[in-house]
Amino acid sequence: MEIKIGHDSDTHPLKKGKVLYLCGIKIPYDKGLEGHSDADVVLHSVAGSIIGALGLGDLGTLFKDDNPDYKDIRSDYFIYKVNDLMKLYGYKINNIDITIYIEKPKINEYIINMKDHLANLLNISNDKINIKATHLEGLGFIGRGEGVTADSVVLLIK
Repeated sequence: MEIKIGHDSDTHPLKKGKVLYLCGIKIPYDKGLEGHSDADVVLHSVAGSIIGALGLGDLGTLFKDDNPDYKDIRSDYFIYKVNDLMKLYGYKINNIDITIYIEKPKINEYIINMKDHLANLLNISNDKINIKATHLEGLGFIGRGEGVTADSVVLLIK
């Protein structure tokens, strides 16, 4: 059995008038994440960690942020594509661990839906996914409500 591990982190600023998507779930809030796509930091981080485990660079390597095809696209697309790559290389997910750094809104009530959505996108059981959220007690850009970061670690097996 061959094992590979990947890690990635993604950060986007919060902006009024945008829709907040985290792990593919629309979160009610007066701000959303700004970026070329829907800026879903969780799905970007997960896609990046899979790409990293496969040794294929990062999300921006495979999906350029100046490509008009990806303008405002839902980040589910990136997960589908990296899942296809993972299968092409003969790997499957053993587990994923995700941390979301966000001051507001509180998102604990959405975590089960996030896990279910990601499990569905990757065609795995949701017990292979762990998602936790934390805030920074008012410190830094996250604590001031200016942005959101997500980290993820994935373990792939062949």
